[in-house]
Amino acid sequence: MLEKFRLAKEAEINALKKLQDQGHTHQPWILPRPPLRPALVHPKSHGIIAEFKRASPSQGDINVDISPLDACLGYARAGASALSILTESRYFKGELNFLVEVAQLGLPLLRKDFIIHPLQVLATRATPASAILLIVRMFPNQKELDQIHGLCLDLDLEPVVEVFDHHDLDRAKEIGARIIQINHRDLDTLQTDLNRSLELVQHKEAGEIWIGASGISTLAQVQTLKRAGLDALLLGTALMHSHDPGQSLAKLINPKEDHHDH
Repeated sequence: MLEKFRLAKEAEINALKKLQDQGHTHQPWILPRPPLRPALVHPKSHGIIAEFKRASPSQGDINVDISPLDACLGYARAGASALSILTESRYFKGELNFLVEVAQLGLPLLRKDFIIHPLQVLATRATPASAILLIVRMFPNQKELDQIHGLCLDLDLEPVVEVFDHHDLDRAKEIGARIIQINHRDLDTLQTDLNRSLELVQHKEAGEIWIGASGISTLAQVQTLKRAGLDALLLGTALMHSHDPGQSLAKLINPKEDHHDH
């Protein structure tokens, strides 16, 4: 699965190299970027990163009719602490410009994509993204992972380092990752297993922020993962399947208003 995504990025990277060869430089975004880390852990934070995702390999088209701004406005009103924006075009029908469209909401933005080349990081700095996803498994070479993680830090982009298992986690810790995201999805079967987070979070150390992602759809799951020690949870598909993603999030964050359903 990740190899398929890597191949899908080749055209983008080649286009960025061509621009560079022509002397183009990405002008950094000059407006403030609200930082992700404090947004997830301040006392009043729900610790929910709400995701805008039009499609995915496991689901096909999820919700292609709602605009990024409409969906994310709903998320912001519901109390999301941050937004995750899928920018990968082939499999997720995302666009880099979605980040610009939702920047006005003032929430920290995570660029969710398959980042494997330094030029992609430079291109991200030209957007309002505060944070950028780095998937450990996209880097067979530990030195390359370390270098791109360091480049993100140098450019004031918070790297969210995604892991699937103990081996990935060891690699993330070796590069000094401070924000670690556990992906619950099995890349071969596309099934999700929340026990991954429950098991791996036992290795959480002081100063680290941990995020659980994939397959989270109920209040009970949110509560279980939070109790286990996760600082934040990323919710996407479960929210985007609704015609009103913000309302779906509100029901999870403020369940008291919805008690008659239980």
